[in-house]
Amino acid sequence: MTDNIVIQYFVKGGWIMWPILLTSVVALAVIVERAIWWTLESRRRETDKLDQIYGSLENGDLKAASAYARNSRDPLLRVIWHGLNHHHASLEGALQVAAGIELKRAGRFLVVLDTIVTLAPLLGLLGTVTGLMRAFFRLGDAEVSEQAITGGIAEALIATACGLTIAVIALIALNYLAAKVADFQFQIQTAATNTEVLVGSHIAKEKEAAPYENRFTAAA
Repeated sequence: MTDNIVIQYFVKGGWIMWPILLTSVVALAVIVERAIWWTLESRRRETDKLDQIYGSLENGDLKAASAYARNSRDPLLRVIWHGLNHHHASLEGALQVAAGIELKRAGRFLVVLDTIVTLAPLLGLLGTVTGLMRAFFRLGDAEVSEQAITGGIAEALIATACGLTIAVIALIALNYLAAKVADFQFQIQTAATNTEVLVGSHIAKEKEAAPYENRFTAAA
């Protein structure tokens, strides 16, 4: 019975219900895909390895730190590994490139949800306008019953309600996912900053030790 009622309301909503249905399917697909991605991403975290990497960097052992991060599925470790492998050229630039790649993956399809948040109410509004136009056109026809006129108004209200419902759900999901991306970005920036500081400290110590080594070599 419920299915029949839903179908009846869908039919009464008019042709605009089809694009509204499409937006709801796309929004649901994005929400489900992002939920699965974030669930899997949380399981990829390797906090123990991250601590080991920081320990190796504090000791100046860049090779050991790179070995810990190699072939890791943790996005933080992937960023660190990419930076360590290019620290002779540009550590900061390598970290930024790797971080950008990870953030792009985290923010995937958010623009689609953002579009749906705006598009769904507009489609509902379009259904409102077409439904009211149909109702007012019928007002001039004396043979048209009152039920036909109210049907046009009902069509307008159904489309508006569906469009607003989809927009509300998509907006909640968008804000939640945007907050997840912001937190993810903070974690990556923290890991990259820690790596820069530790590697920079190691390089500074090597430069300080170099003059003494050269002095001993010259004396010998």
